[in-house]
Amino acid sequence: MPSKQKFPHLVGSKWTAQQETWGWRHFQVVNRKNQGQWVFAELVATCDPSVRFWINAQLLKERSQWQAGWQPLQLPQRSQPESAESPQT
Repeated sequence: MPSKQKFPHLVGSKWTAQQETWGWRHFQVVNRKNQGQWVFAELVATCDPSVRFWINAQLLKERSQWQAGWQPLQLPQRSQPESAESPQT
């Protein structure tokens, strides 16, 4: 019986980087490469197809670096300005 393929649904999967990576946060896997025991994924930035890079697919399991799917960005919270009260006449 052949061994089970690692990361069988890798190509086409979508990922969100926890921090900006090459200027972007949302990526899609467009290619995979097996090298011995290692599996590599080619990621392409969703908004800029010229941004492409290879990553060890095992790193995509690191939740501190990557989240599966395209997640909404967490914008830094800004303090709301106090509403200026106009004097009542």
